[in-house]
Amino acid sequence: MTVYKSLTEKILVPDKNENPARMRTSVSPLADMLFKAWDQSPEKEAFVFPGARKSYDTVVQSVIRRARGLIGLGIKPGDHVGILLPSGIEFVETLFAVAMVGGVSVLMNARYRAPEVAYVTENADLVAIVTNSEADEFVDFVARLSEAFPELADVRDPMDLTLAAVPKLRRLVLHGGKQAAGFVDQAGFDEAAQAISEDAVHATRLGVRLRDTCMILYTSGTSANPKGCLLSHEAICREASNLARNRWAFTAEERVWSPMPLFHIAAMLSMVGAIEVGGTFIGQPHFDAGESLRQIEAEKASMLFLPFVTFHQAMIAHPDWDKTDMSSVRLMNSCFSQMPKSVGDAYRAKAPGALQVGTYGMTEASGIVTTGGYDMDPEMGFQALGYPMAGVSIKIVDLGSGQILPTGERGEIWIKGYSLLDRYYRDPEKTAEALDEDGWYRSGDIGSIDENGHLQFHGRFKDMLKVGGENVAAAEVEAVLAAHEGVQLAQVVGLPDARLAEIPAAFVERSGDREVSEEELLNFVKERIASFKVPRHIRFVNEWPMSASKIQKFKLRQQLMAELGLAD
Repeated sequence: MTVYKSLTEKILVPDKNENPARMRTSVSPLADMLFKAWDQSPEKEAFVFPGARKSYDTVVQSVIRRARGLIGLGIKPGDHVGILLPSGIEFVETLFAVAMVGGVSVLMNARYRAPEVAYVTENADLVAIVTNSEADEFVDFVARLSEAFPELADVRDPMDLTLAAVPKLRRLVLHGGKQAAGFVDQAGFDEAAQAISEDAVHATRLGVRLRDTCMILYTSGTSANPKGCLLSHEAICREASNLARNRWAFTAEERVWSPMPLFHIAAMLSMVGAIEVGGTFIGQPHFDAGESLRQIEAEKASMLFLPFVTFHQAMIAHPDWDKTDMSSVRLMNSCFSQMPKSVGDAYRAKAPGALQVGTYGMTEASGIVTTGGYDMDPEMGFQALGYPMAGVSIKIVDLGSGQILPTGERGEIWIKGYSLLDRYYRDPEKTAEALDEDGWYRSGDIGSIDENGHLQFHGRFKDMLKVGGENVAAAEVEAVLAAHEGVQLAQVVGLPDARLAEIPAAFVERSGDREVSEEELLNFVKERIASFKVPRHIRFVNEWPMSASKIQKFKLRQQLMAELGLAD
């Protein structure tokens, strides 16, 4: 790595071996990335999902039809459109259609419960939500939305939608063959599309600016509710292009595989990176270990984007692991430095020809801040999280003094560059806390730079948990527990877990009104938040361990770990 020094600071910047003199920044808004790939190879396979394959030409024609329908339903540039769909080609086509019409895609976690759906709809000022009627064993989106907005049952005309709780919401679009009260069905959508010409769509597309907001992704923080990160077209598209064309050197023949949900920034980034070079993206609507192994071999995946330890462990434990051929894989985003050694060792034997790269990133930085590359010692992929992307800088800051720390010392990771969020939506206070006046983002994460110039991650300053790769804010879970009439106060801590890395556990002080049980509280929570946020243990307390003014959560954690026989 190269460290540049000035009078005031030392900042870690990308390795010169990546040859920045030869790099060129040539980025378009999101929709144009798809059209450029289409121009290059219209008949080439663009997306592969279980039971579905589409060429760039087929995808583009569908995107145009969807964009015509959105305009026909009154969606205008700058409107916020929620996408509540499973990962799949329909999700991708909707995302690009919203981008074509200048809208802002708000990616809604498919695992959200009704209260979470209602919160995001209101907080993001959604004008429309696009979903489908294909209920499965995992989710029924119509039922979820109907639970979130009970007034839908009384709506007679979906083109005249008015809901008191979300006054800006004007349209609910239901793709597929079914109908539901309050939703514009497929026939209504197609009829709206007929009234809009393709030329009108392209005229709108050409008005989209790189500095316009492309999407809003909600991420858990230290507050009770998730925060909406505003990410520009430049941040999303330039990040994907930089990663694909420079650090990881994708080619037009790249076949990028990721079973992660597309409403996550990580999977979104790998998908857009594949499109940037005119490659192929291979995904799944829901992770399945057996299907994953089948896809990797049958589709001859060249790049695996899979930083979640739970997915790796499920694949390694699957009966088909030993017989699966991974010889096509040349690159893996694996993050083995943060996983049990056994996981990395399994891939050493299984895919010895694949370069392993760790990554560090977050939604606020459009996905990836640091990652490995071909100019590093391959062993570093098993030991660290790489070095900053070209155009992105990091520094390790001592929170007490504000000084930049030298190699090997731990402090807060600060980030600066083109890929950062513009702000948190409707939250100037949190924005000011996160971004300083010089544009540095305070991550709240503890890190250090090793002697090779690679980032090491040591945990979080924030009161956050990382459950199987999902961010969980303790405050969010505490707020849900506190809403129960039998709860006076709740505190949530994270416990180490071999499979999920971390799991939530709760301590509860009863209100005294009645004797609430652990089972009752768990059922209450399960109805209101996603399953990965639900505490695995609940303990009742009468007295809290206190400092002068605060509950000492670390003592609660130590107490429960001792009870359960756990160790860090």
